[in-house]
Amino acid sequence: MSVAIPHLIPGDEIRLSASTYVTWKKCPDSANARLQGKYGPDTRPAFTGILAHRIFSRHLRGGPIESDDFVQVCREEIGGSNLNNKLAGLEMKPSALGGVIEEVRGLYDRFTRLPTDGFEGSEVNLKYETDDGLQLVGVVDAVYREDLGGHRLVDWKTGELGEPEDQLMFYALLWALDHTEVPIYVEAVSVRTGERYRAVPSSADVQEVATEVARLASEMRTAWSAGSRLEKRAGPWCRFCPILADCAEGQAAEALLS
Repeated sequence: MSVAIPHLIPGDEIRLSASTYVTWKKCPDSANARLQGKYGPDTRPAFTGILAHRIFSRHLRGGPIESDDFVQVCREEIGGSNLNNKLAGLEMKPSALGGVIEEVRGLYDRFTRLPTDGFEGSEVNLKYETDDGLQLVGVVDAVYREDLGGHRLVDWKTGELGEPEDQLMFYALLWALDHTEVPIYVEAVSVRTGERYRAVPSSADVQEVATEVARLASEMRTAWSAGSRLEKRAGPWCRFCPILADCAEGQAAEALLS
């Protein structure tokens, strides 16, 4: 395998996640904001999704969760993670939290019907650092070993499937850099709707993402050095953008979509 990230222009260190890469593909200036620690508001759907992912991971690692224990297990996952802080930020009433837990229970019931053949790991952390100050990080929801060899990387979705290609290809790049092999499949599965997307990444596909990642990092360093902003692109993603209040394009898009 000969996948490599091209050299970057010199500049500040950059820690790049899959979500920031996906954001950059949609709106570079919003990705710039994320890299500077600016994030959109917490939402109930996001909270529900994170809790569901914690429950899915617990199931894969420790086995089925009994129905009578489900509420307590959810509360343990909330109390033992940053979900507790998000819960405070949402100012969610106990009755509303009960509704969230029951929603997660419904997702979990669907999740338990999915096959687990070849399962190797859950919430698998990946990291790769270049010599010129770029760190790539990601967490793959589940990794499976395929019968014919190689691995399948899976990302669980708790809403509609959406367009998962960019996120999955970023994971394929990270896996290739971290394990010196391109995964056989990358896959996104909507637990809620049953939708499934699967791709077979090639070395050329992964190298293309590596080249884009280098361009992203160089664009950021150039903007930071010059004290300038990056290109803004409006779309449905503007609703929860951290720079929406200062973005005329985003405000116009949000008004139109509303």
